[in-house]
Amino acid sequence: MGRFKNNKKSRVIVRPIPKKNQEDVSHVTGDKIPKSFVFSRMKLPGPVKQLQMDLRKLMLPYTALSLKEKKRNTLRDFLNVSGPMGVTHFLMLSKTASSLSLRVARTPQGPTLTFKIHQYSLASDIAQSQLRPRCPQDLFKSPPLIVLSGFGSQELHLKLATIMFQNIFPAIDINTVKLSTCQRLVLLNYNKDTKLIDFRHYSIRLQPVGVSRRIRKFVQNHQVPDLRNLQDVSDFVTKAGYGSESEGDEEAATVTLSSDLGRVNKGSTKSAVKLQEIGPRMTMQLVKVEEGLCTGGIIFSEYENVDGKKEKLKKKQDEESDEEEDSEEEGEEGSEEDGEDMDEDFED
Repeated sequence: MGRFKNNKKSRVIVRPIPKKNQEDVSHVTGDKIPKSFVFSRMKLPGPVKQLQMDLRKLMLPYTALSLKEKKRNTLRDFLNVSGPMGVTHFLMLSKTASSLSLRVARTPQGPTLTFKIHQYSLASDIAQSQLRPRCPQDLFKSPPLIVLSGFGSQELHLKLATIMFQNIFPAIDINTVKLSTCQRLVLLNYNKDTKLIDFRHYSIRLQPVGVSRRIRKFVQNHQVPDLRNLQDVSDFVTKAGYGSESEGDEEAATVTLSSDLGRVNKGSTKSAVKLQEIGPRMTMQLVKVEEGLCTGGIIFSEYENVDGKKEKLKKKQDEESDEEEDSEEEGEEGSEEDGEDMDEDFED
């Protein structure tokens, strides 16, 4: 039998070798840019689940927005994945019948800070409470700035909290930073009297001083205004009302820009800096600090401090009661001796 020869030329498929992604390195510190995982190891109720999504959006762009966790996943599973992906911080939410807590941990060796969340508001709740909520599409393309207020104490647990929050976001160089990347701000304010931390998330916007709202919208949107009810084009510029005047420029803080920012804010001109809250909002308290990643020795515990104060107070009260009993016994002995002396006098 004759053999059929395959006349088709064999093709060699050459596939390009995928290049490994270089580690993102901060040009300011020379270290790796901090990245985070926001997750929970238990089933969360609906509002707390939404709070977790809001925290993921807050940590953008250096976080896993679509991270999916399963019940069988352990902390070791997340830790094994975090190394190759360059993840440096874990934010873990947990809910019990009596409290809601947030753990902020440094990988892979800790420390771990545990915060008790007393109150919280979702980003959707804050947007519904505002007349003009603001959330542009490019708002989350750059990491937020971090501002800490009231953390100047010399206590060890507050120092650790300061270092943790400062390193959870990339560092910036004020001399080389681009103003277009400064879109958001995270503010943490510590109240030493109540020991509570107010957590706020704002968007930053600049408005030129002395420019009416109509002119700003016209320059930004490049839309032809409706001039049907006006006699002249100058009426559109000079007409008052309808929010035409700049909105409280005198009360807001003003800065002089070093370069142009957008179509309205020009360099060497004064612009008003305005903050608008975008959420989430939390009121929390630092209750525990652990040396390792959710393990290890306890550096600080608010509950032990409370128990220790109660024990000292109880011990002090016991000592005072013992002293009172001793003084009463001495008084009784003295009265008995006086009575014996009086009986001897009567006998004489």
